[in-house]
Amino acid sequence: MGKIVAIAFGVLLTALGAVWALQGLGYLTGSSMTGSSLWAIVGPIVAAFGVSLIFVAIRGPQKR
Repeated sequence: MGKIVAIAFGVLLTALGAVWALQGLGYLTGSSMTGSSLWAIVGPIVAAFGVSLIFVAIRGPQKR
């Protein structure tokens, strides 16, 4: 069950980061975040964290 939760949270973080990046770059309008360079930087960082979480959750623990 924990693996599914981690993957779902990773997908959510990836989508949220992508939306933040697009707003920061000015491609999605209608928000105070539109055109702000802060969100253009924070968005890809959050998205990368989400992708790495998905990767770790799918791959599972390493056996020695």
